[in-house]
Amino acid sequence: MREWWVHVGLLAVPLLAAYLHIPPRQLSPALHSWKSSDSVGVVGSPEIVVLLHSFPTSSYDRYKIWEGLTLRFHRVIALDFLAFGFSDKPRPHHYSIFEQASIVEVLLQHLGLPNRRINLLSHDYGDIVAQELLYRFKQNRPGRLTIKSLCLSNGGIFLETHRPLLLQKLLKDGGQLSPILTRLMNFFVFSRGLTPVFGPYTRPSESELWGLWAGIHNNDGNLVIDSLLQYINQRKKFRRHCVGALASVSIPIHFIYGPLDPVNPYPEFLELYRKMLLRSTVSILDDHISHCPQI
Repeated sequence: MREWWVHVGLLAVPLLAAYLHIPPRQLSPALHSWKSSDSVGVVGSPEIVVLLHSFPTSSYDRYKIWEGLTLRFHRVIALDFLAFGFSDKPRPHHYSIFEQASIVEVLLQHLGLPNRRINLLSHDYGDIVAQELLYRFKQNRPGRLTIKSLCLSNGGIFLETHRPLLLQKLLKDGGQLSPILTRLMNFFVFSRGLTPVFGPYTRPSESELWGLWAGIHNNDGNLVIDSLLQYINQRKKFRRHCVGALASVSIPIHFIYGPLDPVNPYPEFLELYRKMLLRSTVSILDDHISHCPQI
């Protein structure tokens, strides 16, 4: 019997090694184009919008609305946060929403826009970064952005109504198990874990999912997902100043909500949002739209 298990083990080792080193599909022409493109917009318009993307994807998840944004704004700026998409993915590293917010500020200084009034358009993880930027704006912190308006979308800004996916819970709280799970993650695991957030009627095609996965897998980004998920704990620890900033600033705030969202479920989320942010306006999309309305 012992000899049988030895043979199984010896067979499993090369199979696991092959699994872990399966090369990802090459970048699609659309993803190549996205990586190399510059921001464009309406000539003569003074408006600038900065896009803050979701977890665990990248700025590429805005590709379907990019043209519409460039027709409205003079300049559209989309970055990949550190450890997302085509950005560097250092490890080990202590990732935080505060570092991501500082990166946004430094980027706009680098682009020569430190004193321009900026519109923020955020989603999911980007909503949490936007809250931190809003807090710095309210506190008049040095180097902070001058925010003209904020538009949020389907982000877990309230702990009380946030329902992380099972895979997120396992990776966030997995301890010694997390490094194993991140190394076992491949396209199949990613697509099966993420598709519930799209709802049954608006799921992306397999090629679109490959594009999202390519951004995660680039530079071994799947190996740092557990570290990135610590933003959930950071949001819990600093809830008061993040939610407080949303509720107290005087700039226009709008929320775009896909009500079929399993992560921020209807009606609990919307009821709490309207209770906490009395001055914010809300757009509720069709009842078949889920967590990722931009896709």
